[in-house]
Amino acid sequence: MYWLTCPQLVAAVSRLEAAGGVERWTRAAAQDPTLGASLERAHAEQRGLRPELDLGVGGARPGAGTLKCLHAHVAFALARPGYLLGERILGELDPPWPSVCSAD
Repeated sequence: MYWLTCPQLVAAVSRLEAAGGVERWTRAAAQDPTLGASLERAHAEQRGLRPELDLGVGGARPGAGTLKCLHAHVAFALARPGYLLGERILGELDPPWPSVCSAD
């Protein structure tokens, strides 16, 4: 449903994934009830947007318990503010994109 289009942001999230980010954030969502609830709400909202697919963020199956693609979680957080897990993943990127891309 949502895609990252900024090449710098895509590269930053790819580096995070390559460093074990998917597994680490999957564990964080499983261990922290607030992050887990945020993930479940996002999955439900995603399924509501595309009910014919019955898939959550990043194409996750309901109840799978694992994250699939951090890119999709960051994109969802940027498009749908308030998605805590995605916002935390984005917050790990320092900076998420170079200053030439910001509106400063």
